[in-house]
Amino acid sequence: PHLLAMTATPIPRTLAFTIHGDMEISWIDEMPKNRLPVKTQVVSSSEVDEIYSKMKEEMNKGFYCYIVYPIIEESEKLDLKDASTAYEKLKSNEFKDYKLGFMHGKLDKEEKNELMKNFLEGNIQCLISTTVIEVGIDNSRATIMTIENAERFGLTQLHQLRGRVGRGSEQSFCYLIQRKSSENSYKRLSIM
Repeated sequence: PHLLAMTATPIPRTLAFTIHGDMEISWIDEMPKNRLPVKTQVVSSSEVDEIYSKMKEEMNKGFYCYIVYPIIEESEKLDLKDASTAYEKLKSNEFKDYKLGFMHGKLDKEEKNELMKNFLEGNIQCLISTTVIEVGIDNSRATIMTIENAERFGLTQLHQLRGRVGRGSEQSFCYLIQRKSSENSYKRLSIM
């Protein structure tokens, strides 16, 4: 072949290439050896404390966690959980005995690289982030992905975020916290 197009998810652009172009499809439809499927669960806001307890259990065992938020800072226009406020609250309260990091798109490349180095080396146990971690992060010791306001994300984004865990041989978990429930949002999240 003169061109090889690869994607982790069948995104619309790739589907359009295959439908309208002369492109053969090769599927990789099996997990790498020793990997278990990520257990994914849609949860309500009333179950957040249970999720935090599970995260603490995993961090106590030497594993790492992510919590992803849809926005960096609080917005008057959007009634959404934000990463900045959550980071300050979590490091002072629920996760005060753990090492937290805060990653977002406004950081420069050096700051992001330093944070990721610390996360990979275990100097950060829980990374509070926006979707900037959606691709290219490979930490085989990360076992829990918690996504706040999961109803605000597209299925492709959720799939990519979930792909940040389950990269080692340990059982991993993805919790989709649904803050604004509707029939359509639950139906979408259930697909995950």
